[in-house]
Amino acid sequence: MSQSGISEEHSPPTAATSTLVNGHFPRRRGLIILLSSVAGFLLTVVWSAEFVDSAIGGTVADTLLGHDADETPIAGIWAGVVFAFVSGLAGTFTACNIAAFGAMAPLLGSPGSRWSRMANTLRPLAWLAVGMLAVSAVYGVIVGVVGTDMPQFSTAPNGPGLSPRSVQSMVVFGIIGLTMLYLGLAALGVVRDPFARVSRRFPNAPMVFLGALVGAFQIGRPFPLFRQMFRDAAESHNPLYGAAAFSLQAVGNILIIAVLFLILVYCTGDRLRRWLLSDPRRITIITAVALIVVGVFTVLYWDVRLLARREIIPWYPVAPWAG
Repeated sequence: MSQSGISEEHSPPTAATSTLVNGHFPRRRGLIILLSSVAGFLLTVVWSAEFVDSAIGGTVADTLLGHDADETPIAGIWAGVVFAFVSGLAGTFTACNIAAFGAMAPLLGSPGSRWSRMANTLRPLAWLAVGMLAVSAVYGVIVGVVGTDMPQFSTAPNGPGLSPRSVQSMVVFGIIGLTMLYLGLAALGVVRDPFARVSRRFPNAPMVFLGALVGAFQIGRPFPLFRQMFRDAAESHNPLYGAAAFSLQAVGNILIIAVLFLILVYCTGDRLRRWLLSDPRRITIITAVALIVVGVFTVLYWDVRLLARREIIPWYPVAPWAG
């Protein structure tokens, strides 16, 4: 038994294949997967998108803009640029964002002083932004060119059955959720690391990919302020404005969590770093749990629970305040 007292609970370490897979795999991986999946399911039961979008997101946007963000038309390009950034801030605390930064757990174990750890954190954050902005800008260009013909442009209320807008959300979030679930299993060594080969030449590829997932969140999310920005960019028929607006919205969407993560890195000191480095499996568990919980949540919430809300399947358990 090692000094940590738990050496018998993990498999012998293998070579790290990417920043997401450090090669230190706990033996009770099945239990970790089960508990993480249950946590993701329970989150779908209690999560209220209406509360998060309206009570939190709407209040933040109204306060920063100084008027009712949902009811006031966007007047001009500059107003649209400001609205894009503010609506991104208002939609900060989403499961997808939290998973992306949860996957950055290895950075908490970076050696060196507090300032050097922050510097080591800024580089992967920059690569995360590269992937996020690439997807956001491309989607913004598409919206500026053909957005009025896309399902998200519709203002028809949702009812029984699946509208094209609902189908778009289900497809986008289903892909994002399954991808995060796979990455969580890869972090545990259950499935092959998809970045094993590319990371040899491009070690920051996992962070770019996670950033792309965060950027893709804009494609499916029916957050009213996101859709309002979408409609304004689509009606402008200006691909440059669309690219700028969606890029700024994406930046606003992760800015607060990024700052909080940097503060955590700076304030944790040596105690947390020593705790993580004394048993690298802890980093594996944090990374895997973050990805699996959000992967399961995303698939169940945006696909299975949505089917129940559209009366296509008979029932899905929902807390009274989340109905």
